[in-house]
Amino acid sequence: VQLTESGGDLAQSGGSLRLTCAGSGFIFSRADMNWYRQPPGKEREWVAAITATSGITNYADFAKGRFTISKDNYGYLLYLEMNDLKPEDTADYYCNARYYAETYWGKGTRVTVSS
Repeated sequence: VQLTESGGDLAQSGGSLRLTCAGSGFIFSRADMNWYRQPPGKEREWVAAITATSGITNYADFAKGRFTISKDNYGYLLYLEMNDLKPEDTADYYCNARYYAETYWGKGTRVTVSS
């Protein structure tokens, strides 16, 4: 199983970024997928989730109204669209897959938001 994040970059406050996670080695459509983030010097925190079959989404309070999680089961891709970025969104963002009894993580992609 491999998860590879991309799309992290330096952005201006109020700007937008789209993160992508490419999966392989498992049946993507059968995994519950999540985005997590870890701000500098802080604990890793959950950002958003999308369920395997129904595609139901859920968001942390800080992400509601600004971030959108989506996935392409055929392309084995997970996305996180982030709008109205704030300096406090600066973090390493990680893709997470929960596939049956196993949990898998990517290595992360860095988002830096300048004020």
